[in-house]
Amino acid sequence: GRRAAGSGAASARFVRCLYAVGFLDLFGVSMVVPLMNLHIKSLGASHTVAGIIGSLYGVMQLFSSTFVGCWSDIVGRRYSLLACILLSALGYFLLGTSTTVFLFAISRVPVGIFKHTLSISKALLSDLVSGRDRPLVMGRFNAASSVGFILGPVVGGYLAEFEGGFYQTSFICASIFLLNGGLVWMLPWSEENTGNREHYQDKGTNSFLAKANHDLHLKPATTRAVTNNSFFQSPWTQVATVLKKIKGIACSNLWDIFLVRFLMSVAILLYYSNFTLALEERFGVKPLFAGYLMSYSSALGVLAGCLLGPITRFYRHNTYRLLLHSSTFTCVLILLYASALSIWMVILSSTFLAFSTTIGRTCIIDLELTAGGNEASGTLLGVGQSVTSVGRIIAPLLSGIAQEFSPCGPPSLAVGLALVAILIMNANKQKYCCHGNVKLKNQ
Repeated sequence: GRRAAGSGAASARFVRCLYAVGFLDLFGVSMVVPLMNLHIKSLGASHTVAGIIGSLYGVMQLFSSTFVGCWSDIVGRRYSLLACILLSALGYFLLGTSTTVFLFAISRVPVGIFKHTLSISKALLSDLVSGRDRPLVMGRFNAASSVGFILGPVVGGYLAEFEGGFYQTSFICASIFLLNGGLVWMLPWSEENTGNREHYQDKGTNSFLAKANHDLHLKPATTRAVTNNSFFQSPWTQVATVLKKIKGIACSNLWDIFLVRFLMSVAILLYYSNFTLALEERFGVKPLFAGYLMSYSSALGVLAGCLLGPITRFYRHNTYRLLLHSSTFTCVLILLYASALSIWMVILSSTFLAFSTTIGRTCIIDLELTAGGNEASGTLLGVGQSVTSVGRIIAPLLSGIAQEFSPCGPPSLAVGLALVAILIMNANKQKYCCHGNVKLKNQ
């Protein structure tokens, strides 16, 4: 009993520390990112050069997320998370010394390749908690990260008012990542691995953060990495294993889940793509009001993350049904926004859209992990991030074309894409329900 209680306490500490990691990560990043365009233009870069550098960062994220996620499955979460945090800190430190456009571009390379700390943290959370509790824990993690995203721009904007404010902000961001690295290093890894192994032998334990044998099928990646010392394998062996895992995901039957994620991501990005400009053209609303409305939506998204526990219990932990309903609700709300006759209808749609999109993001991740298996959770999350990155590349192009016809063009196109995603989910209803039922029976 004491061992089980100790295991539960260690897991609880672990999860709380990961919430702090998520908060600090987005707090530091959101301090710097809004100031980057102003800084690179102050260095003499043209709009085209600034756009190219921004696109290169997105391309690096696109190709690196799957590899880094798969790498974390092989070497373990501890070493991969520490490596990503420290190399991201190096990137922001170089950003704080960038006095030329070339140095600015160089500083984006380590961040573009290794800034996957949130994905690895989510994979680690998936290793620690049961499938039943995963949506709740993921929702709280997203809520903690969103709080950092809300507070960061305020602090960064304040620091930017001082002379050399951008450089100070970059150094502070690098220091925050170093703090995160220290926090991850001090996590009770040995206690957690021991606690997990003890728990697998104790079928009577009902710890909130426990994981049953049938949920994992194999040992967690954290334990496996410590046992096999995979981090110290030759680089070529690690690369070969990474490619083998990626091939396994590519040849699996998860294409429909990733397609749904892609379509819904593009739909939401289209909704936000011309939000400020469309409000000004349609209702004569100033950009300041649009900014307040987006901050209001972000704050509601935090609340939605905290409410995921009661919502998933209401749905009896059926992720498929919850995702289908939230996606349908998102589609209806975007349609309401596109056809809005007054600003109050926009406010109404934005209010509920914050809830539906937050719930949908968490559910699609949970469905990926449920259908794909936790043994390759890092790879699955990495592929999901790559899919979202493709959406970020395509959405601006689609938005520009749609805006040629009407300010309501992008959200109208978003409604169509969301409808396609809903149809795909319904066409594969039996498979989704199957995963949901297995999940329920195993709890």
